[in-house]
Amino acid sequence: MGTEYENSEGGLYVCMNTFLAFGREHVERHFRKTGQSVYMHLKRHVREKVRGASGGALPKRRNSKIFLDLDTDDDLNSDDFEYEDEAKLVIFPDHYEIALPNIEELPALVTIACDAVLSSKSPYRKQDPDTWENELPVSKYANNLTQLDNGVRIPPSGWKCARCDLRENLWLNLTDGSVLCGKWFFDSSGGNGHALEHYRDMGYPLAVKLGTITPDGADVYSFQEEEPVLDPHLARHLAHFGIDMLHMHGTENGLRDNDIKPRVSEWEVIQESGTKLKPMYGPGYTGLKNLGNSCYLGSVMQAIFSIPEFQRAYVGNLPRIFDYSPLDPTQDFNTQMTKLGHGLLSGQYSKPPVKSELIEQVMKEEHKPQQNGISPRMFKAFVSKSHPEFSSNRQQDAQEFFLHLVNLVERNRIGSENPSDVFRFLVEERIQCCQTRKVRYTERVDYLMQLPVAMEAATNKDELIAYELTRREAEANRRPLPELVRAKIPFSACLQAFSEPENVDDFWSSALQAKSAGVKTSRFASFPEYLVVQIKKFTFGLDWVPKKFDVSVDMPDLLDINHLRARGLQPGEEELPDISPPIVIPDDSKDRLMNQLIDPSDIDESAVMQLAEMGFPLEACRKAVYFTGNMGAEVAFNWIIVHMEESDFAEPLTLPGYGGASSAGASAFGATGLDNQPPEEIVAIITSMGFQRNQAIQALRATNHNLERALDWIFSHPEFDEDGDFVLEMENNANANIVSEAKPEGPRVKDGSGTYELFAFISHMGTSTMSGHYVCHIKKEGRWVIYNDHKVCASERPPKDLGYMYFYRRLPS
Repeated sequence: MGTEYENSEGGLYVCMNTFLAFGREHVERHFRKTGQSVYMHLKRHVREKVRGASGGALPKRRNSKIFLDLDTDDDLNSDDFEYEDEAKLVIFPDHYEIALPNIEELPALVTIACDAVLSSKSPYRKQDPDTWENELPVSKYANNLTQLDNGVRIPPSGWKCARCDLRENLWLNLTDGSVLCGKWFFDSSGGNGHALEHYRDMGYPLAVKLGTITPDGADVYSFQEEEPVLDPHLARHLAHFGIDMLHMHGTENGLRDNDIKPRVSEWEVIQESGTKLKPMYGPGYTGLKNLGNSCYLGSVMQAIFSIPEFQRAYVGNLPRIFDYSPLDPTQDFNTQMTKLGHGLLSGQYSKPPVKSELIEQVMKEEHKPQQNGISPRMFKAFVSKSHPEFSSNRQQDAQEFFLHLVNLVERNRIGSENPSDVFRFLVEERIQCCQTRKVRYTERVDYLMQLPVAMEAATNKDELIAYELTRREAEANRRPLPELVRAKIPFSACLQAFSEPENVDDFWSSALQAKSAGVKTSRFASFPEYLVVQIKKFTFGLDWVPKKFDVSVDMPDLLDINHLRARGLQPGEEELPDISPPIVIPDDSKDRLMNQLIDPSDIDESAVMQLAEMGFPLEACRKAVYFTGNMGAEVAFNWIIVHMEESDFAEPLTLPGYGGASSAGASAFGATGLDNQPPEEIVAIITSMGFQRNQAIQALRATNHNLERALDWIFSHPEFDEDGDFVLEMENNANANIVSEAKPEGPRVKDGSGTYELFAFISHMGTSTMSGHYVCHIKKEGRWVIYNDHKVCASERPPKDLGYMYFYRRLPS
C-alpha cells in the first residue's frame, strides 16, 4: 500500500506474516487493522561516489546486495552512485528495532524468513521474466562473422523483401546484406519466411530486424542457433552496410515504421521534440514510469485522474478505502485505484530539486531535471489479470483499455458512488426498412463517441496525390523518402459521417417478414457529463495487420453537438411490427424440439453460463436456452443474435399461464413471495462482489430475479440493514397486498447540454495498435501539460490535431 520503494525517504515495511510491503505512512494502519506486529524495515541509501585523484569514481559499495527486487531509480543506476542497504526488524507498537543480520539473537525460523524476504524476487517480475531480465546469449558467430564486401548499402527507409516485395517484418542478413521477410505472423507481422529460406540456401547465420535498430541495440536472430541472440559487435556489422547505429531511432517496443523517415514529424510533433520544455512539479504533475509498452495505460490513467469525480471517489475516500480494504490489498481494485490516484495527485512523488542541487548541476554542466514518476506495476498486474492482451507486455489500444477500466469501475462500485457515471450516455438507434419506410427505435448504453475519418473530405487532395507519386518514385529508385504530407480532415466532415445513415447488414424486416434493405442512424438520447471522442484512425490492411490513418483533424476546443439530440418517433412515422424473426434450427434438431417448450426447471444451466461468459445478460441467456429447447449454446447464441435488439431482451423469462395459480399469484405480488427463491447461481454472482447474501436475495426478489436490476437496486438502497429480518418484512408486505412489481430502472445517466470544452487528449505515434507510443496532454490551471511516461512538462505546442482520444467536459448551461 502506497507507492514507496526501499530507496524512498521512509523505506519499506514488509509484514513478516503476509509479506506485503507498506510505506511509512501506511504501516501503522496495517498494524491497527491486522494486529501483525513484526515488520522488516528496508532502506536503501543512495550516495554519490567518492572521486579519486584522477577524477574517476572509486568503487565504494559497502553492501552490493539488493534486498528486494523492486523498482529502483533508473537515473541513479550509474557509475556515479553507490548504494548502502539497511535492514532491520521493527516490533510494533513500540517500534523496537533489531538490526539485521542477527543470527545470535533471533530464532532460526525468523532468520530463515528474513533471508527469504531479502533474496526474493518481485512477483510482478516473475510473471514474465523475459520482460525484466535480458538473458539473451551472445551468438557464437558474432566474434568471427564473415561479411561479404559486395558494396551493398541499406537506405534509411523504403525497404522491401527481395523475393516477394513485402514491406513488413523485414530482416537484414549480416553476411551479405540481403533484406528478406520473416515468418508468417512472427512478431505480430506477416511474412513468407524468405529470410529463413535464404539461410538454408546460403548458411549465413545472423540477421537483424529492420526497424528495431537503436543506439542501444536491436533484435538479432541466429538461424543456426535457432534463438534470439546478442551481437556485441553489432555497430561494426551494421556499419559495413552503411547503417550508423548511433543515429537510429526506434519505438518503445522495438518496432519502427519502416516506410517513414526517422525525422517524420508525427513523433517529433506529438512529443514536442526539439523544444525546451519546462518540467512541472507538484500535485497533479506526477508521471508514470513506462514498464515496457505500458504507455497506453499511463496515458489513460492520467486523463482519468484529472476528472474531479474520480479524484473524489478514490483519493477523497482514501482513509475509508484503505481502512476497509481486504487483508490482501493487492487484489482489491478500489485500493489499487486509490493508491495510484494518491501517487499522481498528492505531489509527494513530484518534488522539484532543491536550490543547492540545481547549482551543483549547473556547475557540472549536467542540468538535466530528473523526474522519476511512480511505477504502476502492481496496478497493471491487477487490472490486466486474466485478460489475454493487457496481461501481456505488448502494446495495446488505449481506447480498449479505457473501456476495460470503465467495466472494472462499474463492477467495483464504492457503495452507491460510481464515478464512471460521468461517461455513460444513451444512444438512440433508428432503423428503417427501405421498402416499407417503417421504423424501429431502440436505445443502448455507450461510453464514448467514435468518429469515422472522412478521408474523402481532405482539403489538401492535390498535395496528397503529388506526395504519393514522389514517394513511389523514391522507393523505386531507393532514394530517401520525401517529407510526409498528412491528410487534413475537417472535424465537421467526421461529425457529418457519424450522423449519416449506414446500411444494416442482413436486415430482417418484421413488416415484410423477410430480409430486406435497412438503414440505421444514431443520435444521443442523453449527453454525458464528460464526452470521450475517439477518432477511428485504425483499420485493417489486406494482410489483417492493423494500420493507421495518419491524418490531421482540426478538433475544436469548444464542441456543440446539441443538434445530434435524439427526437424519438416522429409524427407520420409508422413503427415496424413487434414480430421476431423465425429461429433457424438445424434439420437434425427439429425432431428433438417437436414444437414443444421444455419445463423451465430443466434449463441447461451449463449452456446458460457459457453464453453469460460471452458478456450477454444472464436472463437473456436463460431465455435463449429455453426457447431453443436445450439444444446447446450454439443454437441459443443464434437466438440471442436475432433477439438482442428487442426491448425486453434482458427481462426475466415469463410464461403466461405456466404453473397455474401459483404463477399468477407470484405475478400479482411482483414475484416477492417467500416461495420465490432466486436462482442460487445469481445469488453467488452478487455475493462474489462482496455483498451480503441477505442483501442479494432481497434485491433479486425485488427485481424479479434480474441480475442487472438487482445490482442497481442494491446501490440505490444504501440504507440496507444487513442485520434486519427483511424476510419477515417481505412476508408482512406480501400479506398486506402492498408490494407492487418493481419497475425496471434504466441506466443512470447525467443528461444535460451537449456543449463541451476540450480538457485532455491522448495521442498515438506509430502505424498500428501493436506498436508505437502514447502520450497525454491535459489542460491544467489554464495551460496545457504533456505527460510523456515519467516526464511531465509544460506544453508549448499541444498537437490537438493529431490526437486519438479526446476528453471533453460539459459547459454549464
